[in-house]
Amino acid sequence: MHTDAAAAHTGQDPGHRALRAGIVGYGMAGRDFHAPLLRRAGWRVGDVVTADPGRRAAAEADWPGVRAHPDLTALLERSRPDLLVVASPSGRHVEHALAGLEAGVPVVVDKPMALDRDGAAALVRRAGETGTPLTVFHNRRWDAEQLTLEQVLAEGRLGTVHRFERRWERWRPVPKDRWRENAVGEGGLLLDLGPHLVDAALRLFGPVTAVRAELRALTTPTEDDVFLALEHAGGVLSHLTAGSLVGAPGPRTRVLGSAGAFLVPGHDDAPGPFDALDPGAGMAGWLVRGAEAEPVPTAAGGPADFYRAVTRWLTAGGPVPVDPREAVAVAAVLDAARRSARTGTAQRPAGD
Repeated sequence: MHTDAAAAHTGQDPGHRALRAGIVGYGMAGRDFHAPLLRRAGWRVGDVVTADPGRRAAAEADWPGVRAHPDLTALLERSRPDLLVVASPSGRHVEHALAGLEAGVPVVVDKPMALDRDGAAALVRRAGETGTPLTVFHNRRWDAEQLTLEQVLAEGRLGTVHRFERRWERWRPVPKDRWRENAVGEGGLLLDLGPHLVDAALRLFGPVTAVRAELRALTTPTEDDVFLALEHAGGVLSHLTAGSLVGAPGPRTRVLGSAGAFLVPGHDDAPGPFDALDPGAGMAGWLVRGAEAEPVPTAAGGPADFYRAVTRWLTAGGPVPVDPREAVAVAAVLDAARRSARTGTAQRPAGD
């Protein structure tokens, strides 16, 4: 977007004040993920949507002077933020993002963009029809392991890659009692962690031609044990795992190539046996060739860079941080995973 067009969306010259965001939902996603990154990127949260008194009090403590609204309609009637951050439960993402687009307010929608490809595609179409900026919070693109892996691949240090593995595993035999664990069709690890896993694979190795999946509900009403095998058009195989009943979480990332492997051994939030292979301060993982292991320095960048990119996108004509069409492709892979788990056969993701 050009600067003059951005001014039409923001309403004021961003050089004279901090840009102001409105957050729909102030639970874990809104308060613990979006709000801190917005602050670090120089944004101010001026509005929140929550009907919960405790969350309203938390927002008021975090952001003195914030306006709390009982619903999104009230926010859009009373305020015009520079950005609307949709951090509500997944089943309401399309509804809330569409409301922002119709009001002409730029939108960041948390993952999953929608519950399925059709919903995600509908958002992209409406953004184009209204001319309103839309992006998706695929924030794990800015994780240290992802940034470092991209650098390792760009330098050709692995040779020809043939397999990509990423695991998001934890030992949680007693599940949390919240909507993410209980809402069949809206919660579960396929929609919670699956978008991050699939987005990483697509970004690194391109389009997917076939999906095989195993989805199980072991301790919750919805999926808490997920395995996806993706065949990329370029020949790479991606094995993606998310699980809550994993007593020994495996290596977070392992990439195999003709010249070696890249290994990220452990999980910051899920202790496991591979933590003993910590490469040390300032290192993101290992370059491994059999018995030889070389620590790999962490690439520059970090999570707040997502919202710094949002600022450049809206005010200086920078590129969209995450092209929402890429989130549609992610949703198509997740849809194919559901079909594969149901039929026991490989499925091709839907496309235009």
